[in-house]
Amino acid sequence: MTTSFRLRARRLMTAGLLLLGGLAATAGQAPTAADALPGRGITVQPLKSSLAEEAFQTLLVSRALERLGYTVQPMKDLEPATEHLAIANGDATFMASHWNQLHADFYRNSGGDERLVRKGVYSEGAVQGFLIDRKTAESHHITSIAQLRDPEIAKLFDTDGDGKADLTGCNPGWGCELAIEKHLGDLQLRGSVTHRQGSYPALMADTIARFREGKPVLYYTWTPYWVSAVLRPGADVVWLQVPSSAEGGADKGSVTRLPNGRDYGFRADREQIVANRAFVEQNPAAGRLFEVMALPIADINAQNLRMSQGAHTQADVERHVDGWIRAHQALFDGWIGEALAATPRGIGG
Repeated sequence: MTTSFRLRARRLMTAGLLLLGGLAATAGQAPTAADALPGRGITVQPLKSSLAEEAFQTLLVSRALERLGYTVQPMKDLEPATEHLAIANGDATFMASHWNQLHADFYRNSGGDERLVRKGVYSEGAVQGFLIDRKTAESHHITSIAQLRDPEIAKLFDTDGDGKADLTGCNPGWGCELAIEKHLGDLQLRGSVTHRQGSYPALMADTIARFREGKPVLYYTWTPYWVSAVLRPGADVVWLQVPSSAEGGADKGSVTRLPNGRDYGFRADREQIVANRAFVEQNPAAGRLFEVMALPIADINAQNLRMSQGAHTQADVERHVDGWIRAHQALFDGWIGEALAATPRGIGG
């Protein structure tokens, strides 16, 4: 064997060992390419209600799904009852603003746990109720919504001259509509209170304008939402108590009295991500993501306030979501890690 032949053979052997070593190293690494993610080739359809402020928490879930490789379609708007049905029927994938108690009937009537999944708590401490301006509450000693049975008290909140109090209420189909209507009926308030419905943001804009003019206001609201950052409970407005529990939903008639003895007629609720059961069973990574994501209610309120102040375009909301992720990158990455860990071997790779 000549010296030149031995040199060529040695070079080929060295190159082969390097190639094998590289393949071995690659085989030992976790897949990171887009085509190795569990959502590869799967399209997801998110839903929200007509309330623009639900876009923030919905888009945050979409961003996380995209990190898992899913193709996420733009959000579609449906009212809550229809949202639940669409998801149960497989016409959509998830919603991120399901209220566990307020939307319980919608959940059950759409098939319940047989067709839907709602594990985990996306946002804790959601509350709702009736409020009036503090000045009127103190000057007329109003603490309970039942006092509006008095025509003289009701007349204070009359905005259209018919002698009845005008309550800025809840859009038809939102769930809170049913609870408010039950309160009005149970407390015999229909003769003295008008439940004003339509576009809630537009109605609240009128309510806030009246407050700033120094006029009495009566309205229903909830958190997370921006209203309580503008009309601050305890400072600008006060919660009205409800003397009997007229709560709507699956827990009708349940006690809503707080440990301090006060009763605002609604139990503290929690928001959850609701998803199609078949999708979750076929996509354990997405199912785990839906379960572990948790967004502080204060962060939703803060973003919603920015929208009410003019930053409400799609580009604005996307910027808010991306900024939130950057500010909470470790938390966001932790959600992704837990989701990937739930993927069985062989899926997505």
